[in-house]
Amino acid sequence: FKDFELFNLSLLARKAWRILKNPETLAAHMLKAIYFPDGDFLSASLGSHPSQVWRSVLEGRDTLKVGLIRRIGDGRTTRIWEDSWLPREENMRPIACLAVNPPGLVHEIIDSATASWNRERVEQIFLPVDRKLILGIPLSTRALEDRWEWAHDKKGVFTVKSAYQMLVRTKLRRED
Repeated sequence: FKDFELFNLSLLARKAWRILKNPETLAAHMLKAIYFPDGDFLSASLGSHPSQVWRSVLEGRDTLKVGLIRRIGDGRTTRIWEDSWLPREENMRPIACLAVNPPGLVHEIIDSATASWNRERVEQIFLPVDRKLILGIPLSTRALEDRWEWAHDKKGVFTVKSAYQMLVRTKLRRED
């Protein structure tokens, strides 16, 4: 590894991934009880008296958030404008809204009767570049919950290697 700082961030992101995907572990329970008892891990704050462990976990979480993508199941828990859910390299949220009263959740633009996108609604709300991505997202006919996946792996599973590569690409893009 050429950049130990980026590698360290990748390792911290792995810890954050484990907390996100396995919230029933003892470590996750302890951190939740102390630092985010009423919230969720992805929106937890540093707090007033954070330990070094919590500071490190939050650094990893911030790295993790860059590469997380929300995979759409029924669309009931994915926030259109706040969550990353569009499959692209950067800015995985819609760019802009064309509607006066936009929907808040993805399920509001899904026709549940046919398990397909409400094409007319999508065209009213989103820019053409976002429309194309949204209409290309496959929807399941089964009632699946939305879930977080790692966008930089074909299977959606976090790896330190893919996180490191993502960080290197991001750093090079920012330097250019």
